[in-house]
Parts: sequence; C-alpha cells; structure tokens
Amino acid sequence: MTIGFIDSAVGTRNIPESVRALSSLPDIDYADRFTLSTNADATPEQWARAMFGHVPTAAEQLIWRGLLGLRLSRGRSPDTVAGWRIGERGEDWIRLEAASWFLTGNLLVQATDGRVSLGTFLRYDRRLGHGVWPPLSAIHRRLVPGVLRDAAAKIAQFTE
Repeated sequence: MTIGFIDSAVGTRNIPESVRALSSLPDIDYADRFTLSTNADATPEQWARAMFGHVPTAAEQLIWRGLLGLRLSRGRSPDTVAGWRIGERGEDWIRLEAASWFLTGNLLVQATDGRVSLGTFLRYDRRLGHGVWPPLSAIHRRLVPGVLRDAAAKIAQFTE
C-alpha cells in the first residue's frame, strides 16, 4: 500500500465550491478538508466506515455527544456511520449529518483518482457554537491526518 502526502485546506474560501456544494448546510461557518493520496481502493462508504466504524468509540462519544452535544443514532445501521446519519451519497462521495441544539455538522468523504478526502462543515445554530468549536477545531485538525492514514491501513488490510 502506498500512502502519500496529506493536503489540507481550512476556511470556506479555501474549499472548492464544487465540494462545498455537496454539504447540506445553506450557510457554513467552519469548513476544512484533508486529502490523502493513496492507492488503497474503496467506496466512499467503506472509507467512512474505516475512518469511524459502525458505532462511535468512547473517545468519539466524548467529543461528539459530550462536548458538541450531537444527537447520534445508537447501534449499528446501514443508514448510519458511527451514529451519523447518511444524508446523501454520490458515485464518489458520501455525506454524514448530525446536529445538536447549538450546531449542525456534515462530514463529507470523497474517494476518487487515488485520493480520499474528509471534509468537515459546521453551521453555528446558536452563539455557543462560536465558543465551543474554535478551540476544539485545533485538536480536530491535528487528529484528522491520523484518521485518514489509519483508514488507509484498514482498507489495505481488507483488500489484501
């Protein structure tokens, strides 16, 4: 398996309009996108499940439910990935959706042309979103490259 460089973009102006258009959010307050070059081959849903699993881990529960208050589905389902509802999908992408009382989020996984991308799009529905996410976003941006690399290793294991 070949794993290449991870490219990142932060801020709505730094993400192509064609990618932002895949979000279900009419207004986006926070956006980032990380892209990994790899020869590991899988569908966007397989990539999403390799990244996050079928149900959230304890750490994901702490962050997503505890700190962000996201309402996630419980248990395994073909309609969810780690509790996030599958909102929509295309040939080379899948969008996961979740919301709390103060923010709404999309995770966008794209897989095409030897690359996989994870985009995070948030809308602050209440003032608290402006206070909670910015400090957490710094941690998020440090963790995402590892999430992509670990997913590529899992995909490679399944395909060998």
